[in-house]
Amino acid sequence: MIEFFRDLWDFMCERKKFWLAPIVLVLLLLGALIVFSQGSAVAPFIYTLF
Repeated sequence: MIEFFRDLWDFMCERKKFWLAPIVLVLLLLGALIVFSQGSAVAPFIYTLF
C-alpha cells in the first residue's frame, strides 16, 4: 500500500500534476468517512449528504 502511494507521488512530481493531490486527498477522506461511520448511529445522516 505504501508502495502505491510512493508511485503516485513520484508520478505527480515527475509529470507536474500536483493538482491531483487535493482530489486524491478528498476522495480518501470521503471513503474513510463512509467506512468509519457505517456502524454508528451517525450513518443515516452521512448518507443523506450524498
